[in-house]
Amino acid sequence: MVYGPIAAFLVELFPTRIRYTSMSLPYHIGNGIFGGLTPFIATSLYEYSKTDALPTGDPIAGLWYPIGVAAICFVIGMIFLSNKVRGEVLDDIT
Repeated sequence: MVYGPIAAFLVELFPTRIRYTSMSLPYHIGNGIFGGLTPFIATSLYEYSKTDALPTGDPIAGLWYPIGVAAICFVIGMIFLSNKVRGEVLDDIT
C-alpha cells in the first residue's frame, strides 16, 4: 500500500538527471521513520487503549497509526501531485 504510491510520487517529483540521488534520501528516511516505528507505535497505542473498563485493551487500536499515515499521504498526494498528460521523460536532459 505504501511502496507503489511513494515510488510513483518520487519519480514524478524529480527531474531525470538527479532522480536517483534525490529519491534515495527521502525514500529511505520515510521508510525508516514511518515504517520502522510502526511496530513500536502500534504496540504503544494498544497499551494505551487498556482501561479499567476494558483491561485487555482494544485489539485493533494499533491500526490507527498506519491508517492515519496512509490518509495523510493520500491527502498530500492529491494536493501536490500533478497529472502530466504529455510529459516526456528525457526533456530534462540538456
